[in-house]
Amino acid sequence: MPNSSNGSFNRRTMIAGTAAGSIAASVASAAAPAPEKEGKLSIGLFRFDVTPPTGHPLCGGWIKPVEAVDDPLEAIGYVLQGCGKPIVVCVVDWTGLLNSAHIKWRQALADGAGTTIDRVTVHCVHQHNAPFACLDANEILTAQGDLPLTVEPAFFDNCLKSAKSAAQQALESTVPVTHVATGQAEVEKVAGNRRLIGLDGKVRSQRGSSSKSPAHQIYPEGLIDPMLKQVAFYNGDKKVAACYYYACHPMSYYGDGRVSSDFCGLARKQMQIAEPDCTHMYFNGCGGNIGAGKYNDGSKEMRPILMNRILTGMQKSSEALEPKEITSVSWVTKDILPPVNPSVDEDKLMQQISDHGERVVNRNRPSYAVAWSRRIKKKIPVTLSGLHLNNVSLIHLPSESFIEYQLRAQAEAPDRFVACAAYGDGGPWYIPTADAFPQGGYAASVAWCAPAIDPILSTGIKDLLTKV
Repeated sequence: MPNSSNGSFNRRTMIAGTAAGSIAASVASAAAPAPEKEGKLSIGLFRFDVTPPTGHPLCGGWIKPVEAVDDPLEAIGYVLQGCGKPIVVCVVDWTGLLNSAHIKWRQALADGAGTTIDRVTVHCVHQHNAPFACLDANEILTAQGDLPLTVEPAFFDNCLKSAKSAAQQALESTVPVTHVATGQAEVEKVAGNRRLIGLDGKVRSQRGSSSKSPAHQIYPEGLIDPMLKQVAFYNGDKKVAACYYYACHPMSYYGDGRVSSDFCGLARKQMQIAEPDCTHMYFNGCGGNIGAGKYNDGSKEMRPILMNRILTGMQKSSEALEPKEITSVSWVTKDILPPVNPSVDEDKLMQQISDHGERVVNRNRPSYAVAWSRRIKKKIPVTLSGLHLNNVSLIHLPSESFIEYQLRAQAEAPDRFVACAAYGDGGPWYIPTADAFPQGGYAASVAWCAPAIDPILSTGIKDLLTKV
């Protein structure tokens, strides 16, 4: 994969190039492509169904498989033309796409759009009654013979075919994109920090996506980003695409075998009904340590309540939109190769996976850690990317990154409107900050990267923002 590529556009000239950089010894570099000729900016939109069939595993195979569908899952995105080779941005109603599964999705979209994989980013919303796809883990689980897979290969392949076809069709039906607008609004009573720290400086309790504990509900929200951000694309005065960004685990309840896009996806669908001529997309921000457990007791009645709170944020962010003519566009990528957490002992994990006396969750979950360890041994990097339009920066990050990375990105470029989409390549699982590792807690225990991921990722984000 290329290390860093930058395509830039303005009203006079069009240039595509690369910006080489390094993060210690963790980043590789690539040569700059040839300049590309001038063109006009246009956008092609796509969406397709990615609802798993009855009996399909959900959330890695350790919760109840599909029994019914409450509302379908979608993959939604856009192809942007006129800034060098096409750029593809896609978001999927799945728990995650990890390692080679994520790479294959990006490649399928790249093939459909006639572009290169370094100009494609794919993210998941992270609903849990949804597939958690890792083909590399699948190989490990298949060898056991008695474990559910993370994703059924035939279903996954059909999704890849749909992705390629959707991108190709989007490329054939583009409309001009002339303006961009931004808006934001505070979301009330949804997000709270999941990690409750005791007097000893350690995680005392995790306030998850739901909780009936009075202590969890009384404790303050803690460090969050309360703002839901919107970036909208316009063809003249017509809004053609709206992208929403908010950082929080998006589950009201799950584990019942009933597929749903849950409260964030349902809010997006309400916006789609209200504005059918505009394509609406929802991106989960850096919500690795953020959940709804302060306000959500896990009851079925809370799903529509949480949905309406997100929907209100979307509606209010729309009120602030003021389209501005697009005068500059650039695309920047950076490859990183984070070190494996020393706690990931492949031999011990394989023994655990092979222990037929263990519960499924204790056998399937380690397969993701082994898959990540083997990937890093092969030096297959994670790609960060940024799409910059005027003073707007859309930053694309991997996995379950902690909220601190999103807040750092915004602080790094205070003169820009910075929106972060995390849950890209899910290979690393959780990405805590360096100081969170010694604090312990669930997230630190399932972080497949070493604490050195913090300066590597932080420097990568800074590099994306400084190469505008």
